[in-house]
Amino acid sequence: MSELQKTPFHEWHVANGGRMVEFGGWHMPVQYTSIIEEHHAVRRAAGLFDIAHMGRLRFTGPDVVRFLDHLLTNDVASLKLGQVRYSLVTNEAGGVLDDVLVYRFESCHMLVVNASNRLKIVDWIERHRVGFNVRMEDLTLDWSMIALQGPRAIELISAMTTTDVASLKYYFASETNVLDVPSIVSRTGYTGEDGVEVMLPNAHVQRVWDELIERGRSVGLVACGLGCRDTLRLEAAMPLYGHELSESTDPITAGLSFAVKLTSKDFIGKSALLNKPQPPVKRRVGIVLTSRRIAREGSQIYAVGSATDTALIGEVTSGTFSPTLENSIAMAYVTRDAAVSGTDIEVDVRGKRELATIVELPFYRRSK
Repeated sequence: MSELQKTPFHEWHVANGGRMVEFGGWHMPVQYTSIIEEHHAVRRAAGLFDIAHMGRLRFTGPDVVRFLDHLLTNDVASLKLGQVRYSLVTNEAGGVLDDVLVYRFESCHMLVVNASNRLKIVDWIERHRVGFNVRMEDLTLDWSMIALQGPRAIELISAMTTTDVASLKYYFASETNVLDVPSIVSRTGYTGEDGVEVMLPNAHVQRVWDELIERGRSVGLVACGLGCRDTLRLEAAMPLYGHELSESTDPITAGLSFAVKLTSKDFIGKSALLNKPQPPVKRRVGIVLTSRRIAREGSQIYAVGSATDTALIGEVTSGTFSPTLENSIAMAYVTRDAAVSGTDIEVDVRGKRELATIVELPFYRRSK
C-alpha cells in the first residue's frame, strides 16, 4: 500500500486530538470529540472542515467550454461569471465516474472532484481532451480547501474577506482575499447548512484556519471530522460516491436528472442514458426505521411480512442514526413500484428484520 497523502493541516489534526483514518488515499480526521457533538455544532452554530483531500482542477484555453460540455452531464456554456454548478462525469455506458462541481471564473473554469476519484478523473480527462485546445492543471497538492458550515458561518467568514459574502448567492463563488490572501470563496457545502468552501494556497491556509478557530470560539464553532460530514450529508440526502453513486449507477436512477441535460447538449454517455428504461426500474428513496438500529450499506429490503427472498425489493446504500432527528435513517434503491412515500417495509439489519417506512428526501431541510 502506498503512503497516505497528508493535508497541510495534518499536524494540527494530530495535535488537537483528531482520530485519523485512511480516506480516499489521504490521512484524515474522522472526529475530534464525538461525531454527535460536532454534528450538532454545525446545525446550531458552525463547524470547520479540512477538505483539502478533494481534487481541484483548473482549465484554460479557447476550447474549455466546449470540452467541459462534452465531459459533463450538466450545461457549462450557460454558466454565469462566478456561478457553480453540480454535475456528473459519466462513462460511455452512462455510469457515474464522479459527481463534481464546475466553477466559471473570468480567467478559467475549475472542477472540484472527489478525493478517491481524482486520479481516475484526471486520466479520463487526458484521454478525452484530444482534439480540444484546452489545458488542465491539477492544483490539489498546491492549494488547500476548507469548509465553514452552519448558521454562524457567513458572519465569521465575512469578517475576514474583502467580499460581501452575505450577498453571494447560493452556488456562486468569488475570487477574493481572505486575510489578504488571494482565495476563492464559494457559497457551497455538503452538510445541508448555509456556509462556504474556501480554496487558497497551501502557504497561507494554517493562518486562515487558526483565525477561524479563534474567532469562532465565542459563537460555538468547532473543528469537525469526516464522521459528522457523513451524518450531515445523509440527513440532507446528498449522494456519496461509492454508496449512492458508482459506475454501475446512472444519474437518472439516482434522482439527479436536474444535472443531466439530455435534450440541449451532447456529452459522453448521453446515448446510453437515452436508451435506458424510462422511468427507471429503481429509485433512490429515504427510509426511517422504527428501531434505533442502523441499517448499513448492503442491508436488504423486503416487503412487509414476506417469507422468502423473492420479495426482495431493494438495498440500503447509506445509513446512520440521525443526531438531528433522533431516528435511524437510510438511503436506498428500491423497485419503482415500492418507491412510494408512506410504504411500510422491512430491512434486514444483521440477520433481523426491522420495520421501516419509505419517506421523501431530504430527511432534513434547514430553515431559510
